[in-house]
Order: sequence, then structure tokens, then C-alpha cells
Amino acid sequence: MQPSSAEPRGSDWQRKLRRFGPILAIVVVVVAVIVIAASGGDDSGDTEALSEGTGELDDETSAPETTDTGTDAAVETMPEGTEQDPDDNATVDTGLPDGVMTFSVAEELGLDIDFGQRCDEELGTLAVPNFFAPECVAPFEGDNGGATAQGVTEDSIKIVWWTARDADPVLSYVTSAILNDDTTADDEHTMHKLVEYYETYYETYGRDVDLVVYEGSGNINDIGAARADAVEIAEEHKPFMVWGGPTLTNAFAEELHARGIPCIGCGPGQTQEYYVDRPGLAYTITKGPDQLNLLVAEYIGRRLAREDAIHAGDESMHSKERVFGRIWIEASAASAESNRQFEKALRDWGVVIRESQNYVLDPGTLQESASTVIARMKQAGVTSVIFNGDPIAPREFTNEATAQDYWPEWIVTGSVLVDTTAFSRTYDQDQWANAFGVSNLAARVDRVIGGVHSLYVWFHGEPPRADDNIGVINPTIQTFYSYYQLVGPELTIDNFRDAIFAAEPTRRALTAPSISYGYQRIWPPGLEPDYRGIDDVAEVWWDNTVRGLDEIDRDGVGMWRFVNGGQRYKLGETPLGPPDAFVLEGSVTIYEQRPDDEEFPDYYEPLPAR
Repeated sequence: MQPSSAEPRGSDWQRKLRRFGPILAIVVVVVAVIVIAASGGDDSGDTEALSEGTGELDDETSAPETTDTGTDAAVETMPEGTEQDPDDNATVDTGLPDGVMTFSVAEELGLDIDFGQRCDEELGTLAVPNFFAPECVAPFEGDNGGATAQGVTEDSIKIVWWTARDADPVLSYVTSAILNDDTTADDEHTMHKLVEYYETYYETYGRDVDLVVYEGSGNINDIGAARADAVEIAEEHKPFMVWGGPTLTNAFAEELHARGIPCIGCGPGQTQEYYVDRPGLAYTITKGPDQLNLLVAEYIGRRLAREDAIHAGDESMHSKERVFGRIWIEASAASAESNRQFEKALRDWGVVIRESQNYVLDPGTLQESASTVIARMKQAGVTSVIFNGDPIAPREFTNEATAQDYWPEWIVTGSVLVDTTAFSRTYDQDQWANAFGVSNLAARVDRVIGGVHSLYVWFHGEPPRADDNIGVINPTIQTFYSYYQLVGPELTIDNFRDAIFAAEPTRRALTAPSISYGYQRIWPPGLEPDYRGIDDVAEVWWDNTVRGLDEIDRDGVGMWRFVNGGQRYKLGETPLGPPDAFVLEGSVTIYEQRPDDEEFPDYYEPLPAR
């Protein structure tokens, strides 16, 4: 099926919004709690600035034909906005959707518009202490169209936020490893307070989000409960959109999409075909498993293949050419397919996996699985273990490797939370001293001086109740409000998709990933249109000697170091030659001061909550 889409480059309103894209703020501290399983663990998520690569298509390039999605309307073009010319009262074309006026367009047209106290008119961005503050959007006045879609009225947008139960044993098994004590009630309180912040500063066209918190009826891997939750949400709440969902089954998302309800981050990653066949109904903030496969294969092919295993813990391996093994999590046919895709991508670089072993995230059998897997890696002569799975299993695998006196290189691949300091401190530290690879996460900034935690304290005057989870909660909310500003008052499923596709990739930085959707020519043609967000990775290595705070402010020894200050790479940008892992010079664990190119005004006083 061809994707439904407005023209990705041909129409003027989209070119205007693409200039807005680089200053959308999508700051991911920890991208997800555990977005693994069905995608094989690859849908993960949670940098000296590179030159911006917009990847724009030529104006005359046409998009695939629009198809009927079953949503409010299959939009071919967006209505163009108008504004009064201050000189002759004539109507002028703004090149934006009706009701949308950005600071740069108003300035370009010479329009005298009061953007209000929420705007820093010297910078043209929101008056908030954040380098990634988006461009100001003029306050909307007039008729917003009322009920433009299901769950949308003149003054509200109904959104359901799905949250896991406190008693979920699978999730508790994961979070207990890092002593995360945030409760569902803490998360809910923080979510509502974040909505207050966004609706005070971001343009919402006369509507407020009517947020319904829905606690899951089963565990995060319960297929039956997931389907039942989705049906109840669809039939009883009838929302415009859903945020979040059970992270170990696709059933929840599939039921929602069958009923024409879009969602952001409502389950593990799907295949590209899934998104194309359901245009405008599913988005993730992280990259997809097929995308990450290509980036990791490129890293291994350009940096590690045909070189000696000099970072192994066993010195006898240092003079041996790397022999690669793979440990990966299996939960469905999708994870097996993802593994096949990855191994094919490696073969394209001339790299063969000597030993491939899968495991299941089951607390009752994980130790036994680890014993068998490690024995097979050792017997096969694997010098370099490529790990792709959940954040708990490396504890068992590294402990077992030590027990069997097996000391390989551990190559991390951006699988969710494995590349966080909080979880990595739970692994065997003598083993993990040989860990390096790529991370979806960006170089960290002390959360007192940057990121959503500091914004929350600045706006509300107190820390969030979900002190540990705020970095997980925020990205979905921020994604919605950032792009809703560009939709305008005519909020529909298709218009939301068209706005998110029209924006450029977010600005490239050391302390945040670059995010984009749609047709950007970042990925091979078969992976566009892109409904998955993060486009780049950083190179990291584990330093088991340095002391500092982890992502949830717990002091300890051992931290991830980001190579070259956190420099990030998109597909095709990975440098040739040996990795910079274990090179202390230029690496950073956490920025105690913001990078020079990412400074922002800190003189703002917050506006009262709207």
C-alpha cells in the first residue's frame, strides 16, 4: 500500500514549517522504561555540533499518492493561511496552515504581531531557559473549528495516557534493579504538571488537553489485557490520541489502529510496512529496529571489522582478529526477523556472526540461559559479543562470563537502557570495563542546569514527584505539543501527520539526538516515510573507575563516556578506522556546564500556569 501523505516538499506551507523544525525541543534523557521484546530490543531510545543535513527533496519531487486512511480526511494539500497586510489591509499569503503564524514568517512579511510574554522577541523563541526552545507561535484568535476530529471540541483535546500498574511484576523486575521508587501516582502528578507547563508556553489554539490516565489491566506483556485495554479506551473514552502503552506486546497498538486512533509510543517497534499501511496512526520517538540495525552494522563494518580485539579483557585476544558473536532477546517473530535483518546488514559489510544466541526475558530461566549462551560463545572462540536486549540480562550474562573465565569485548548497540549508567552499574564491573559501542542517548547534562528536570523546577518551583521517571514521561508530551503548534486550529489525524512530516530534523547538538519524520532522505527509500524519531547515535565506552551521578542522581562508581564530547552520527557518517573507545581525551561523562554552542538565557522568570 502506498502511504497517505500531503506533498512532502512541493507545497509552500510545508517549506515554511521546515524552517521551524530545527528548534523543536525533543530532549530525551532516558527514552523508555523498557521498549523491547517484539522488536528484538532494537527500538530503544533516552554530541560537538555537526553541520545540519536537512536531506530535503527537490521541490518538484512528488510524494506517493494519498490513500484513504479511514481517518477524518485524506488530505492532499493543507489550506494556506492568510494575514492582514499592515500597510494596505490587503490579505497576504503566509504560506502556513490557517491560523498558524511563526515569528520568522511574521518578521519576513513585516507583520506587526504581539507574540506575548511567552516569547523572547530578541531570539524569536519561547522565553524559557532551554537551548532547544522552539520558535514563537502567535496567540490564536478566532474560530478553531470546534469538533474537528474524534475527541476534539472547541476547548479540549481528549488524550488517554496508558500507564503500567505499580504491581506489574515484569516492570518491577526491571526497575527494582536501579531502585526506582516512583509510583504510578507520582507519574500521574508529574504528567499533569508537565501539561500545565506546555499549555502555558505552547500555542494550543483555544484548546486544553483533557488528559485521562488509564492504568493497565494486566502486565506489560499480557496480550489479552492489552487488547482489552485498547478496546475499552476506544469505546468508552473515544480519544483523539493515546500516549504510551504496554511495552512488551504489539496487541494494544494494533487494536487502537484498527479503530482509527493514533498513538505515540504505544508499544514496541513495528516493521516499516506496519506504519506505511496505517498512515498517521503510529509514531515512536525512538528509531526503529530496522534503522538501528543499519547504524550498528555500519559502526561494526567501518570501525571494528577485520581488526584485532584489543579491548577484550583477555589479553590473549588482543592479537586475534575479531570474531563476532551475537546475544539477542526473542519475544516474537518480529524479533527473529530483526535479527535476520541485522545479520544481513553485517554481511553487506563483509562481517559474519560466528555464534548467534537468543534468550527470553524470564526471571525464572534467565540464569540458566546465561550459562548456556556464554558457554557457546566461549566454545566458538568469540572475541566480541554484540549484545542486543533488555537492561537486566547483561547482569546475568556478565556474571556468568566471569564464572566461566571468559573475557570478551562487549559491544553495545543502543538497546534500551543498557547504555544508561544506572543499569550498567548493576553488571559485573570487571567484564563491563570492556564494553563500548553506540548509544541512542545523548551526552548528559547535569539536570540542575539543563533538560526537563531543570525546566520543571524552574516553572513549578519544586522538583517533580516522579523524580526518577520524568525523563521517560516528558518526550511523548513534548513531541505532541511541539508539532501541534504547527498543525493549527484544524486538528485532524491527517493534519497532525502532515505537520510532523513537514518539519525539518531537529537541530543537531551534543546533548540531544536529532529527530525527524516523513521524507528526509536520511534513510534508504524503503524506510521512508519515517514514523520513527531519533536519527543518530553517539559512540560510547564504559569507564569503571570514574565516580559521579547516574541518570536518577545516585552517586556511584562507573559511568558511560561519550566520545568526542558526544558527537553524533547519522547513517553514512560513521568515521572509518579504529573506534575512539577508551580514549580519555575529548570524552565526557556528564556536562557540569552546558557546551559553549548550547548556552541559553537563564534570566527568564516563569509565567503563571495557565
